[in-house]
Amino acid sequence: MVLNRTDFQKFFNPGQIAIIGVSTGDYKFGGMSFLIKLQDGGYAGKLYPINPKAKQIRNLKAYPDLLSLPEVPDLAIVCVAARFVPAILEDCARIGLDHIHILTSGFKETGLEDGKLVEERIVAIAEQNGLKIIGPNCMGPYCPSSNLTAWGAIPGLSGSVGIISQSGGLTQRLTEYTCSLGIGVEKAVSFGNAAVLDSTDFLEAMAQDEKIRVIAIYLESVKNARRLLQVAKETNKKKPVILWKGGESKAGAATAASHTGGMAGTQKLWEAFYRQTAVVRVRSMDEWVDAIMAFSLLPVPAGKGVFLIGGGGGNSVACSDTFNREQFEVPPLSESGMDFLRRSVPIAGSIAGNPLDMWRTFIDAGYLSEVLELGYKDPAISIIVVDRLIPRMAYHFPDLADPTPEIITYIKNRRHAKPTVFTIDSDGGDPNLADTGTRLRAQFCKNGIPAYPSAQRAARALYHLCQYHNRP
Repeated sequence: MVLNRTDFQKFFNPGQIAIIGVSTGDYKFGGMSFLIKLQDGGYAGKLYPINPKAKQIRNLKAYPDLLSLPEVPDLAIVCVAARFVPAILEDCARIGLDHIHILTSGFKETGLEDGKLVEERIVAIAEQNGLKIIGPNCMGPYCPSSNLTAWGAIPGLSGSVGIISQSGGLTQRLTEYTCSLGIGVEKAVSFGNAAVLDSTDFLEAMAQDEKIRVIAIYLESVKNARRLLQVAKETNKKKPVILWKGGESKAGAATAASHTGGMAGTQKLWEAFYRQTAVVRVRSMDEWVDAIMAFSLLPVPAGKGVFLIGGGGGNSVACSDTFNREQFEVPPLSESGMDFLRRSVPIAGSIAGNPLDMWRTFIDAGYLSEVLELGYKDPAISIIVVDRLIPRMAYHFPDLADPTPEIITYIKNRRHAKPTVFTIDSDGGDPNLADTGTRLRAQFCKNGIPAYPSAQRAARALYHLCQYHNRP
């Protein structure tokens, strides 16, 4: 099915929403929770709760059915039990409501014949009436710019990332994760069983969406692998597509079948897919977020020469090994750069070169700026990675003002010169250190400077960035 601009508008910026199946009792997941979240998130359009036994719900007039509504809504969210869904879809068709999100589960993902037959009925009704259906068994559309945030980060953060996911839980976590780092989402969709609209339909639409610069996908199965391959290949030429494929193992594939009722496909098939499309392959939530951050915030690197700035001899050795494993080079600096370092770096207890082991980079923003300029001007250097230690009792640091704001201001003015990222290691079990590290990374990221919790994660994200821009 082809989704056009009008379809996207109605799914992601609806003027009116009918929520079918809003309870009147205690709070529970479903129609009531979606209604509450839409109200709490500031959705400004009209909300029509549907419940045949209610006159009013949460200060809104309730309606017994879709046929009694004063107008045709742009979007319906169906939250009734699975066996009642076909009749609701017939009513949708009757009034001309053709954009539908089925939140309800209990279809083919159950593995039961009854669930499979009801889902087949849904498909038949959609085909007969031209209904565009997201789901069933999914969280549906999410769009912070229109305050359509019934799930995910609330309030959401608008940005340039598009998300297409078979899993509602993973999509929700991704929107929260990126939001905490200051990386906003333009549109996200959790599509579940994909009875009518599949991942490829949304990928094709997001490829045409000028507000979306990076597309992140989580897939467990796909109905038409050939079409997905063709669309992904073409889309990836225009904007990066970052794909996390679930169900690679036998156990994962079996779980995927019970999650969304789809077959995960053979590993050989997906290996061929990655080769032919050159989409960015990730295998965890952290790797997904790290890659999104790199593609969203960094300019295109000219090469693979990395300048590693930090402190500690062992740390410098380990960092060099980490980046070498990800196919980066740690080249010698230019003679003029080395001359500066020889004059400013003590002979004892430090290393003048690349990597640079120099404690002063942690406490002196002016000195760090001079060191960064060496990398920006050095033709052998394409990427700069700065290790940022968190001051604490274990380190013999003088009690000085935090240089972070000054460092951020400098890099914001120069960040387009060459990709510049920070690593801020706060692992190790200390909750205070972890909290400080999380807040410090967010401070950098929210100012457009990627900050990773380890050299390994930074190197992997930069690897993806370089591989994408060096693809054939």
